[in-house]
Amino acid sequence: MPENKKQGIKQVIKYWGKTAEHDYKTMVFLFKGKRYSDSLFFGHIVLEKILKALVIQKTNQQAPYIHDLVRLQEIAGLELTKEEKSFLNKINDFNIRARYPEYKLRFYKLCTQKYTKNYFDKIIKMYTKLCQILK
Repeated sequence: MPENKKQGIKQVIKYWGKTAEHDYKTMVFLFKGKRYSDSLFFGHIVLEKILKALVIQKTNQQAPYIHDLVRLQEIAGLELTKEEKSFLNKINDFNIRARYPEYKLRFYKLCTQKYTKNYFDKIIKMYTKLCQILK
């Protein structure tokens, strides 16, 4: 692979990692501000972005324009447990439910502090794990 392509790939991986880090801080800020549904929506975005960085690292190609966390981890070739894959599938719901009006109110009501804290903590754990893999 030509050196300039390697450099370009490194830059794109860095971009996804940095924007994931920025959105992670937003997720934490929203949780502290009791904007629970919004916090979980950003949790999905954080995991999507770090997974896209891993996809690029694995394939040396641009990540696909998809939001499915399970599919992204498959493309990245990650060896996750069945529970971790199930978790990513659940987090996919937060992207849909927080985005579309017909789901938004129901999702907002579902996102109590206790409900959100449970997933918030798991998102942080998964994000930390994926960051370690990326290094």
